[in-house]
Amino acid sequence: MKRVWGLAGTLARGGNHLLNAAIAIMLIVALLYGGFGVWDTWNVYNGAGIDNELLKYKPIATGEDKPNPTLSDMQKINPDVCAWLTVDDTNIDYPVVQGQSNIEYLNQAVDKSFSLSGSIFLDYRNSKDFSDSYSLIYGHHMDGEVMFGEIPYFLKSDYFQSHTTGIVFTPEHTYYIQWFACLETDAYDIQIYNPTVYSNQKSMAELLDYIKSIATQYRDVGVSASDKLVALTTCVAAATNGRVVLVGRMS
Repeated sequence: MKRVWGLAGTLARGGNHLLNAAIAIMLIVALLYGGFGVWDTWNVYNGAGIDNELLKYKPIATGEDKPNPTLSDMQKINPDVCAWLTVDDTNIDYPVVQGQSNIEYLNQAVDKSFSLSGSIFLDYRNSKDFSDSYSLIYGHHMDGEVMFGEIPYFLKSDYFQSHTTGIVFTPEHTYYIQWFACLETDAYDIQIYNPTVYSNQKSMAELLDYIKSIATQYRDVGVSASDKLVALTTCVAAATNGRVVLVGRMS
């Protein structure tokens, strides 16, 4: 009988050791997973910010319409680079690329390496030199005020009123932007997300009327159907298909 109880005790102790070992392994796995999650999140947002290596290619506004050789240098690295976008007094200060589709740069950095934060990119249907009447630029909505994470701020009146300008540099031209509208819509809004249809003043007048009719924020800057427009668009964090669009006049 003592032998039976001794065997039972040994088995119980062995079971406890196995249980403790299993718990320890689970804790280690959880810690490793949590650590990887923190590292992965840091890596995503670190990759989303502009680094000094890219900033050296940023053009400088001189007040004159001169060629921007720094962008030409970037095109030697990646010929898809077509512009540099700056929204004044924000962290939106990035090169702009244009792929063969609107999917190509969703998870690809300017140097074509994999990046969850992707790149800021021009609609593939637009003219690369921003000569269209309506140009559309996309970027991920990310926390930490990187990529297009600040675009939804323009839905608030105070922010919209205090942030009024921006610049688009192309290799051969500098466009100065006046932001005049910010609106919420969805990804299926064909009037916002089909830049190819705005080829004449009649269609541009219709676009301007539509923007004004649904805008959350709007200011009168004297924009007309003969002006060139640029729109920056990103996701709304709380809605899968929700979009925020910031619209400006380029001159």
